[in-house]
Amino acid sequence: MNIKEASTQTGVSSAAIRYYESEGLIPAIDRTPVGNRDIDERILRRIKFVTQMRSAGMSIENLRRYIELYDSPADTAAAEQALLQAQLTEMEAKRDDLQVAIDHLHDKLDHFYEHMQATEAELHELDRQHAAKTTDAD
Repeated sequence: MNIKEASTQTGVSSAAIRYYESEGLIPAIDRTPVGNRDIDERILRRIKFVTQMRSAGMSIENLRRYIELYDSPADTAAAEQALLQAQLTEMEAKRDDLQVAIDHLHDKLDHFYEHMQATEAELHELDRQHAAKTTDAD
């Protein structure tokens, strides 16, 4: 299939497929006699894999390293696992940071009238005082 068909099937833009190929994230794509890319199931699976790993937050650099390990004839299972574990640890840390922010917003919403409005009133008063000083200084 050509790149447009592969793009439609995978949901990945043609430009992204070309980028993945140029970055070595997918193998070099065979060409037809007239030079068009001829994408087969092997390439489609690699495109899907890259897309899934990018969705999991893996950087291009780490993804390239993982694919190099995968493509190596040596037994690289331990190194592949280590990369995946590092990615999981990073994503869990991001999730934890997001959870703290979510909890903070829940708290602000739960206590909006007794806390947020009072804080906003204090900030407005500080703005008013600042504006008065600025006006007096002129």
